[in-house]
Amino acid sequence: MNNLNSTSLVNQIDQLLPQTQCGQCGYKGCKPYAEAIVRGETEINRCPPGGQQGVERLASLLGVSVLPLNVPFDSEYMPQQAIIDEAHCIGCTRCLSPCPVDAIIGANKQLHTVLVEECTGCGLCLKDCPVDCIVLVPATIAFDPAQSRKRYQAKSVRLAIQEQAKVERMEKQKQLLAKIKSAKTADT
Repeated sequence: MNNLNSTSLVNQIDQLLPQTQCGQCGYKGCKPYAEAIVRGETEINRCPPGGQQGVERLASLLGVSVLPLNVPFDSEYMPQQAIIDEAHCIGCTRCLSPCPVDAIIGANKQLHTVLVEECTGCGLCLKDCPVDCIVLVPATIAFDPAQSRKRYQAKSVRLAIQEQAKVERMEKQKQLLAKIKSAKTADT
């Protein structure tokens, strides 16, 4: 399969995935899972939010046999959303980073809140909360998968830019230290 066809197929698979970006499939998000499917590294039955219907849609697209939802992932998925117990939030900001779609807002030592219409219910924020003030509840609002994909992509781009800036700062620091060391050596 050429690269253009491969990219097109990845995008088609990604369109069928629920865009929760939860990582329950073992990949960092829906698109990395789609890419792994196209590379033949994984099966089509690893997405709990997509459920058995998602497996069937993927099988239809790819012209392969329908598989049962993978055993570790076979529980019935119910759409969820995170909520923060405002009485217990300490404003630590630890929940901000793991949210793949930036659905949690807040500042250091300030109350945090979840943008319910953006929350995919992935649950990634739960493990980082030191006071357990975040819980998943049945979703009252369905998030928009297309919007979720855009938010996930925007966060990925922002993080890549920040990482590149960090690498550039480190390189400048190394160069500065080398000049200082060189100047000290020349003085002695």
